[in-house]
Amino acid sequence: MIRKNILITGASSGLGKGMAIQFAKQGSNLALCARRLENLESLKAELEKINPNITVIIKTLDVNDHPAVFDVFKQFKAELGSLDRVIINAGMGKGASIGTGYFHANKQTAETNFIAALAQAEAAMEIFRAQNSGHLVTISSISAVRGFRRAMTVYAATKAAITSLSEGIRVDVMHTPIKVSCIHPGFIRSEINEKVEKVPFIVDTETGCKALVKAINKEKANSFVPNWPWSFLHWILRIVPISTLRKMS
Repeated sequence: MIRKNILITGASSGLGKGMAIQFAKQGSNLALCARRLENLESLKAELEKINPNITVIIKTLDVNDHPAVFDVFKQFKAELGSLDRVIINAGMGKGASIGTGYFHANKQTAETNFIAALAQAEAAMEIFRAQNSGHLVTISSISAVRGFRRAMTVYAATKAAITSLSEGIRVDVMHTPIKVSCIHPGFIRSEINEKVEKVPFIVDTETGCKALVKAINKEKANSFVPNWPWSFLHWILRIVPISTLRKMS
């Protein structure tokens, strides 16, 4: 199914921007929000050049401003007439080992990746319930399947929470026209990991975003992307000894 009107948060760069480009190519109208207006304006011009026949609406949004999340989502819905898909993509990866003096950074990651994601899910689902239709997409991570050390500790925990939240919503709206998909990207080059040099099986942003959009369009409950090797490796990650996890992170 081609969803015509798609909202993407955290759309000004990285995976959000990459997904917007792919959706523009397939002919979807786009509602894009992020904190950096100048990046959104540049992206809007790029998308309209890629496909002059689509509508692109941009708005500034800090997802940690929870009332603004509800307001902006409602504005997008009013301007487009409906929202067919909402992709909760905004997130961050700050942090350090627990107890090493970086509570502020860990707290910021927890609030942005989970509490703000909850606000986005609430706002999207209010619209979908009123429409009795829609596709909620959450962007989790391969790291959601296990706990990880150092900077990954809180990040992985928030992504596990996103996976669980997505399943709970899915159970709640089972047998309705509302679909819920949770996407678990492996390592895709983006702003969040651009300074990390040694990353196994990493792919470039364009390749990764093509895989993300392909998985999203299938509307499966859970997807691991790119399909190879993560659809296989996520099972291995679930059972490897904790000593192996320590070496990996």
